[in-house]
Amino acid sequence: MANETNKRQRHSEKKIRRVRIGFNVLAQIVLALFLVAMVNGIAFKHYARWDFSREQKYALSDKTKRFLDALKGKMRITVFFPPSSPITTDVQNLLTEYQYAGKGKIDIEQIDPERNLSRAKELFDKYKVVTDEPLLIVDYQGRNKTVKASEMADIDQSGTAMGEGPRVAAFKGEQGITSAMIDLVEGKKKTLGYVLGHKEPPLSEGSPISILKTFIENENIQFKELNLLDLDAIPDDVKTVLIVGPQYDLSEREMKVLRNFWDKQGRILLLLDPAAKTPKLDAFVNELGVKMNDDRLMVFVRTGIQELALTRDVQAHFIGDSPITRRLADVRAIFLGGTSSLTLEPDRIRTANIRVEPLIQAEKGYFAETDYNTDNQAKLQADAKRVNDTPLTIGAAIEKGGSADERVQLNSSRLVVVSNATFVQDNAITQDQQGLDFVSGSVNWLLSREQLIGIAPKVSKPLTFTLSDEALARLRWIILVFMPLVPAVIGTVVWWQRRV
Repeated sequence: MANETNKRQRHSEKKIRRVRIGFNVLAQIVLALFLVAMVNGIAFKHYARWDFSREQKYALSDKTKRFLDALKGKMRITVFFPPSSPITTDVQNLLTEYQYAGKGKIDIEQIDPERNLSRAKELFDKYKVVTDEPLLIVDYQGRNKTVKASEMADIDQSGTAMGEGPRVAAFKGEQGITSAMIDLVEGKKKTLGYVLGHKEPPLSEGSPISILKTFIENENIQFKELNLLDLDAIPDDVKTVLIVGPQYDLSEREMKVLRNFWDKQGRILLLLDPAAKTPKLDAFVNELGVKMNDDRLMVFVRTGIQELALTRDVQAHFIGDSPITRRLADVRAIFLGGTSSLTLEPDRIRTANIRVEPLIQAEKGYFAETDYNTDNQAKLQADAKRVNDTPLTIGAAIEKGGSADERVQLNSSRLVVVSNATFVQDNAITQDQQGLDFVSGSVNWLLSREQLIGIAPKVSKPLTFTLSDEALARLRWIILVFMPLVPAVIGTVVWWQRRV
C-alpha cells in the first residue's frame, strides 16, 4: 500500500515537473518572440544608412538634410519613370534616401506609365501633365512642381552610333528634386540682379556661364538683368547683385547706384578679372578693407629631373571658417586663367563695423609676380625662390553691420569678392565642380539662406590608375617572376614532403 502511494506521489511530481518545464519553455519562447519583435520595431524606426561607394552617388548633401529637417508638413512625390529610362534606378535609389532623411515626411508613389495606364492617366489629368517625358511630381500643401528626367541628368548619346546605349554623364537628381521642394515651400522665387553693360558674359543661349545660370535657377532663384546706367536705384525686389568679369570699369553714376545699394544693406557677389582695368570697382572694394593687388599668381612645377614649367592656373583651397565655405573646408579647386592676390586689412576698417575674412587661399609654392608680362624665366625663378610662408588670398567675404556670432541674425551689408572670373565658366566647371558649390554657398549666404548652402551634380568619373615607370617595372617583376614562382615553390615543398 505504501509503495503504491509513493508511486502515485512520484508520478504526480513528474507530471507537475513536466508542466513547469512546459510553462518555462513556453514563457521563454514568448519572451524571445517579444524581444525579437521589440528589436525589430526599434530597428525599423531607428536605423542608420551608410554609402561606402566611391562616388557617393546617392548620398544626400547637408543642404538637403537640413531642409528636410526643417520641413513642417507632409510632401508627396509621384514618380512616372518606365524601366527603360537610363536613370530610373538612380531616381528610385535617391528617393529612398529622401524617405530615410525625411523621417516620415516624404510619401512616394511609383507608377510605371507603360503598365499602370489608368492610374497614370488619372494623375496626369490631376496635375495637367502634357509631356511624354519621364518625370516626377512633388506635391506640397496643394501646390505642385514637375521635375523632368532631362532636368535630373545629362545623358551622353555619343555611343549610340557604335551600338552603345545612352550613358549618364552627370546625375543631377538631388539638385532638381531639392530645388523643386524649396520652390514649393518658399513660394516666391528670390531675385538675383545680373549687371550687364561692361562686356560681362551674357545670360542668353550659348552663354559661357550657362551651367552656372541653370545651377542658380535650380535653387529657386531667378535672374534679372540690370543696366545700372538706366537705373536710379537697384529695384526693391533685387536683394543681391552679381557682377561677373566686367572688362570695362563702371562709370561714376553706376558706382553711385552700387554704393547706395550697399549702404542700404545690399548684397554683392563680385568676380573680378585681373586683366581688366576696373579702378573704380577696385577702389570700392579697397574702401571695405580688401585690396586688389596688381600681380598674378604663378608656380613652377617640375616636369622632369631638371625641367621646370611655369603655370598661371592656380590650385587653391577653401577656408572653412565661414558659413560660405564650411562644407568645402580644405577642398581643392583649380582657378583657370589669371588670378591676382588680395590683401585683407581688417584693422583699417574695424572702426566702421566692417568684418573681412578669407575664403580662398592658394596652395603653398605659389608666388605673386608683379612683373607678370615678362618672359625672363631666370627672373621669374628668382622671384619664386623668394616666396615666403604668407598665404596668398584670392577670395574674401565682407560684412558690415552684422554679428560675429552666427546665431545672432542682424540686417547687414554683405559682399563676396574673388580675383578670378573664369572659374565659373562652363569649360572650367566641367573640369572642377567645386566652383559651383562655392558660388552656391556665396549666393545663399548673401540671400541669408545659410541653411541651404550647396548641392552639386554627381559626375560619373572613370576609375583610373596612373603608374610611373618604376611602378610598372615592379608590376612586371610581380607578374612575370613572383606570381609563377609562388606555385612553383609550393609544388616543390609538396613534392619534397611526399618524397621524404
